[in-house]
Amino acid sequence: MKKILIATDQIHLHGGIEKVMATKVNYWANLPNVEVIILTSEQNNLPPRYSLDNRVKLLDLCVDYNRKKSYLSIENIVKAIKHFVRQRKIFKKINPNIIISPSYSFDHFWLPFIKNNALLIKECHSSGHNSLKQKASTSFFNRIKLGFNDWIAKKYNHIIVLNEDEKQYISGENTVVIPNPIDLSDLMADVRAKQVIAAGRLSPIKRFDKLIEAWVLVHKAMPDWQLHIYGQDYLNTKQMLQQQITDLGLDNVVVLKDSVPNIPEVMTEYSIYAMTSESECFPMVLLEALSVGLPIVSFDCPNGPRNIIKNQQDGILVPSGDMQALANVLLKLMGNIENRSVMSRQAKKNIERFSTSSVMKQWQRLLGI
Repeated sequence: MKKILIATDQIHLHGGIEKVMATKVNYWANLPNVEVIILTSEQNNLPPRYSLDNRVKLLDLCVDYNRKKSYLSIENIVKAIKHFVRQRKIFKKINPNIIISPSYSFDHFWLPFIKNNALLIKECHSSGHNSLKQKASTSFFNRIKLGFNDWIAKKYNHIIVLNEDEKQYISGENTVVIPNPIDLSDLMADVRAKQVIAAGRLSPIKRFDKLIEAWVLVHKAMPDWQLHIYGQDYLNTKQMLQQQITDLGLDNVVVLKDSVPNIPEVMTEYSIYAMTSESECFPMVLLEALSVGLPIVSFDCPNGPRNIIKNQQDGILVPSGDMQALANVLLKLMGNIENRSVMSRQAKKNIERFSTSSVMKQWQRLLGI
């Protein structure tokens, strides 16, 4: 019996990491002679956001970091000590064969030293592009801290990155490329709909403000089209975006909506997906868009979109940050339903390379299960 333990902070929030984790553990739970455990540090007695196979075991360490304070606050350092002690005790009791860490927390620094004989794997779900920029421009102290992070990363057996471009940010020789998986869908986008969708956490890095700014140009030429942005608020960004919408006179055509549990179903009501992020590693939302045949218009930001979209086949890449180019491409696609139909059909074909069965075979080879 192989025991796979996922060590993470929580599984109750909407998010790409949580959704991908659910897909993977459900797949592993259905393999013979495999036991799967998710060990959280701050689940707060909340149910999992995404459905899990009833054979997946859930354990919580009840550390509950104070997210309103710095990780280096006295309160959180005390909690980190509690985290370390409880996690090490669980590892000794369960004796997992494989430990996978899909998120960053205090335990990133000590997992290599308490793993026992387990195969230890770190997943990188955010782009290393931002770390590279920090190394080039930050203070001496922060460069030391980032260097220490790199040293710790080399202690892991494998570092999983989601596309080939991300390998350049990992200094060790333990890097493996495995993309995120997506369940193939029979759902189909309505390319006749005069609606564009965007989705993601409402945070500055998603640059929804750029999309709204570009929509001023779009609205002048196509006043009967609407833009809907789905997402959970972060750092009060939603209020700032709503104020921007009002100031630009777009209240009747640009709508902010709450996050939804099954975004692919919602996507069937739209004919184009738009992405304007500053950086993306391998956004699940683009996989979900392609899975329902939804053509994509995206900034060519580092590094996810270009590794998912087949440019001019199932979507169009736009120079990152260029709102005029974004508006022009959106208008061109909005004005050509036949082009949208062709891209929609191609999207359904292209997404097959990221199917759960295909991607999870790569995981099986890596884990020896």
